[in-house]
Amino acid sequence: MIPIETIYLFPTLDAALIDLLRSLKPEDWAKPTLARRWCVKDVAAHLWDGNLRTLSMLRDGYFGEHPADTSFPGIVSFLNDLNASWVKAAKRISPKVLIEELESSGKEYYEYLKQLDLMAPATFSVAWAGEEVSKNWFHIAREYTEKWHHQMQIREAVGANGLLSSELYHPVLQTFMMALPHAYQSVRAEENDVVQVSITGEGGGKWSIQFLQQQWRHCPLSDSPKAQIEIGGTDAWKIFTKGITPEEALKEVSISGDNSLAAYALKMVTVMA
Repeated sequence: MIPIETIYLFPTLDAALIDLLRSLKPEDWAKPTLARRWCVKDVAAHLWDGNLRTLSMLRDGYFGEHPADTSFPGIVSFLNDLNASWVKAAKRISPKVLIEELESSGKEYYEYLKQLDLMAPATFSVAWAGEEVSKNWFHIAREYTEKWHHQMQIREAVGANGLLSSELYHPVLQTFMMALPHAYQSVRAEENDVVQVSITGEGGGKWSIQFLQQQWRHCPLSDSPKAQIEIGGTDAWKIFTKGITPEEALKEVSISGDNSLAAYALKMVTVMA
């Protein structure tokens, strides 16, 4: 499998975040976001937490709290509680302090990630892609999608221009599509059936999976897929990060071939909590 290269994009993404946050008016920090109960300031605080947790656990080997239940649902519940407690505590942090802390911790975070051996096993697997062991390049790409989509939530909330260029967005979609076979794991089909997902826009692309020997696997693009779904680039990231429900998304997409087989792609989730 060819690694998805994202590490070189972190400084650009972080710089865009800091510039954005510095441009916000006081009232912007309280605006609601696609992250359900979180406002703009809450999402920014969550990004700060991500930096600090990575440095503490992976760089320094300090894990602090541990989930009592290590099943997938148990870990999701643990992460939800962890995220909520941090965001609540960060209510007392001013936007100015938050920006300063994001800027300094982001640089340390990047310096740590860029020295990792990309092909070595990662400390944490990318569970939403169905992996029990992942390589560091995939872990880094997953972290990139986290930073990217949370910044997009802030941008959506305040009406700022997005990060939908091919340079910044296409790697996000490439990483998300790593989860496509896992998303279809409970779906049965005829041998050799192909599902193709097309995402429009500058950062978009096409991806296919094929049902072979009772398993879905990535495959080359097909001229005659059994099912094909076309998703707008401005909607795709929201669908896969739970910003839009599959039911809402179904009204905005174009499907050809087997309708139910294609629509299952809208249930793919590429976040843990």
